[in-house]
Amino acid sequence: MWRTSLIQRLNDGPEPFDLSYIASSWNHDGDPVELLQINDSVAKFKQTLKENPRFLQDKVKHYFKENTHRLTLSMSPDEVYLEKQAKAEEEKLQKKIHALSDSDKKDIYEKGLELLAAQSKTQDASCLPALKVSDIEPTIPVTPVQISTAVGVPVQYCEQPTNGLVYFRAMCSLNTLPEDLRLYVPLFCSVVTKMGCGGLDYRQQSQQMEVLSLCSLFQGVLLSSSCLERNLPHMFHLWSDIFNNPHFDEVERLRVLVMMSAQELANGISYSGHMYAMTRAGRHLTPAGDLNETLGGMEQVKFMKRVAELSDLSQVIRTLVRIKKHLLNPDNMRCAINTTPQKMSDTAAQLESFMKDVADNRKERKPVRSNIIEYNIPPVPLSSLLTIVYILLYNITVLFVYILEQNFQPCQMKTFFQLPFPVHFISESIRTVPFSHHDYASLCILARMMTAKFLHGEIREKGGAYGGGARMGGGLFSFYSYRDPNSVQTLSAFRRGVDWAKSGQFTQQDIDEAKLSVFSAVDSPVAPADKGMGRFLSGVTDEMKQNHRERLFAVTHQSLVEVAERYLGVGQRTCGVAILGPENEAIKKDPSWIVK
Repeated sequence: MWRTSLIQRLNDGPEPFDLSYIASSWNHDGDPVELLQINDSVAKFKQTLKENPRFLQDKVKHYFKENTHRLTLSMSPDEVYLEKQAKAEEEKLQKKIHALSDSDKKDIYEKGLELLAAQSKTQDASCLPALKVSDIEPTIPVTPVQISTAVGVPVQYCEQPTNGLVYFRAMCSLNTLPEDLRLYVPLFCSVVTKMGCGGLDYRQQSQQMEVLSLCSLFQGVLLSSSCLERNLPHMFHLWSDIFNNPHFDEVERLRVLVMMSAQELANGISYSGHMYAMTRAGRHLTPAGDLNETLGGMEQVKFMKRVAELSDLSQVIRTLVRIKKHLLNPDNMRCAINTTPQKMSDTAAQLESFMKDVADNRKERKPVRSNIIEYNIPPVPLSSLLTIVYILLYNITVLFVYILEQNFQPCQMKTFFQLPFPVHFISESIRTVPFSHHDYASLCILARMMTAKFLHGEIREKGGAYGGGARMGGGLFSFYSYRDPNSVQTLSAFRRGVDWAKSGQFTQQDIDEAKLSVFSAVDSPVAPADKGMGRFLSGVTDEMKQNHRERLFAVTHQSLVEVAERYLGVGQRTCGVAILGPENEAIKKDPSWIVK
């Protein structure tokens, strides 16, 4: 136990590195310090490779290829598996019921009442050790960043102790991307680094790179990679090849990647169904929610299923090429670098060279935006100008979001997805306020308190779901449950949770516990690689974080009741509901539901 506690304390240190791998050896009298000396092990491995270049091949041959101690297991699907399982379960249940005497049944009933009473009783947690809100630091540490440009592209530099690594990110805006291309963005992100580029086929590319990736966010497409300092030129060379010459014409490779992507999305529903439900529930409430559903919700799952069924992918290839022209465009980019102070100058020079190469490659192509208006601008100090350029680019995205907000009309929608699951994934999302609003902090505390003090007991302990709760984020207050045997009953529990909050049936201790829980997430360790990323990705500055922190401290019993009444009450809210699960006759008969 003490060893586990020590590992936990190490993991909770200044950097969230997982040290649990030392536990197995340590528990069998191994030396944990030896396992922590990674550099010694790497040096020994390099020396072994130098002495025997086929060291790894020999190990694979010995332990895998020529190893006769193996088990070969084949699995095949059964179309009526669920029906057989349900029938067997019912037969077993009836057999057990018939074996019960009247006194047995009475005893089970009385124990059920005792369990319900115990579940409804308020637990006394005063005997448990706990922190106090006053123990929390009142201010956050400031993360200094420098703003510059590389060939006109805004760059954020953050000096950090990265232990010989360089971390590169680039955010490519979706602002200029035509509406008809947006469904394809996740597919583009999935395949563009796996198709081959420049003089490399996809096999050679996969050997050259392990940590180059793209992912789609509401703000745009995020490019990210990291490398050892000595590999910095090679990393940017790979990015240049991806920007300038991706191999989208490898049809069979694309087909394999499309099939893999579609299958991974479909498989993910059973593991993260409540996330899909939350994404769908928020679709008609905010522009961000609409785009999130397009890029990562059930709409994306169904779209990829259709793409995977296509016999001809030529139209898909043409679409990927069009997306590349819009997204991998320096005019729509901003970048961030995290590395050591000693390596920052060299990294900046390599980034400058990379951006110049990409810009030169695009010179002969028609720009995405051709309408340029010239203005006479008075002289501005260079440092101020660089900051202004960065702020302007960020504000263009903010303006884009603002325009979407003005044109977006939120509406209520209830959607049911009938899927071959024995349980439900449920969410109800309510349109509230953004991060910068003064009520946001109170809604965060309310969500955490409602989860621990009401919803957990109602949804999991009484309802039998695997889990459930509430969360605040993205301008939405979202209820959820997962692996839930109930459906509309859980929606009733959500509404009772709102009534509980509005009635103020909670104590100051409940509020303090919720604050401690929220602060544990707010103050979770940030690795050097991720310092300054809140500012870069979302424009959330240290000042904004400090304001949010002060609002969290200032949350009171009265403010919690007020936000519950103001945003979550039936008459005041605009909400969306989504359920994923088995066939439901009650929902089918209800005309207020859209059944998919």
